[in-house]
Amino acid sequence: MMKAFKFRLYPTATQAVQLNQHIGSCRFVYNWALDQKIKTYEQTGKSISRFDLNKKLPVLKASNEWLGEVNSQSLQGMTKQVESAFTRFFREKNGFPKFKSKKNPIQSFPVPQHYSVNFEKNTVKLPKIEPIKAVFHRKFEGELKTATVSRTCQGHYYISILVEDGKELPTKQKYSESTTVGLDVGIKDFAILSTGEKIENPNYLKNSLNRLKVLQKRVSRKQNGSKNRVKAKHRLAVLHDKITNQRNDFQNKLSFKLISENQAIALETLNVKGMVKNHHLAQAISDSAWSSFVTKLEYKAEWYGKTILRIGQFEPSSKVCHVCGYHNSYLTLKDREWTCPDCKTKHDRDINAAINIKKFALIDQNRIGL
Repeated sequence: MMKAFKFRLYPTATQAVQLNQHIGSCRFVYNWALDQKIKTYEQTGKSISRFDLNKKLPVLKASNEWLGEVNSQSLQGMTKQVESAFTRFFREKNGFPKFKSKKNPIQSFPVPQHYSVNFEKNTVKLPKIEPIKAVFHRKFEGELKTATVSRTCQGHYYISILVEDGKELPTKQKYSESTTVGLDVGIKDFAILSTGEKIENPNYLKNSLNRLKVLQKRVSRKQNGSKNRVKAKHRLAVLHDKITNQRNDFQNKLSFKLISENQAIALETLNVKGMVKNHHLAQAISDSAWSSFVTKLEYKAEWYGKTILRIGQFEPSSKVCHVCGYHNSYLTLKDREWTCPDCKTKHDRDINAAINIKKFALIDQNRIGL
């Protein structure tokens, strides 16, 4: 089983310079490799592999001697990233690969191998860099795979280590109607369960919006290149980082609770990219971060042998009465409650949707991805 562990690094001033040098050099090689692939295809009509790009790296190092101060395997890892980006583009049609910018809020570089972790001394040893102090909030055992060192917009450094612990994924536990819960996500309430429970949306971005506007105005009013502008940007980055951490903490706790209490969770497939095109709801939908929450549910379900059931995005979960099956085609988004004309049952729109999601998911022909 593969697991990733993320730890905070506390480099010295010299080590921070070396880490920044690795980040800049890897970004340079990534952009060079992407440019080579584009030009090669335009000139020959054929693609150049990452192995051919790696053979050209010594020539690139000869003309840019500062690349020799960086771990060579980290540079080769960037050619692999370029090839992976093109593979995803052709497979998923999800946007042509873009050049990396030094203005991106998070910068990173890979360390494929030849690094070590010392839990006794609380240090991480990277190639060509002295041992860096780290905070290990948990220990792990297993074979070390690729590590990724990242720098946030705050200037904090982290290392994410992929570990193969040698354990097999647990077998999926059997589920039934009583051990399955339907889950409907929303804006006012973050999650609505088929049991009738509603989990309030914390709205971390919305609650910090006024402070964000103040800090953004302060950044815009500072002179470009000045130290005061750097300080103002740092204060803004601190708040953005806080919002991200709050959201991740909330979603991790909620997803763990749901996975622990149920054998299966039924979800509705949502077209989030299409939904955010509605400019009236885009900010609220982005603040809720449904996609990242579903991702957390999926990998936790794999770890604990639970099942995620999915139904299609066109299932009329909100418009069907879960008692008699009446289809209310006149239901609109603003209608939060409605009464079934046939059985006279009064429905809460979201709870009714969660119950229907569970019912639809328990029917084999309605499930997708299995």
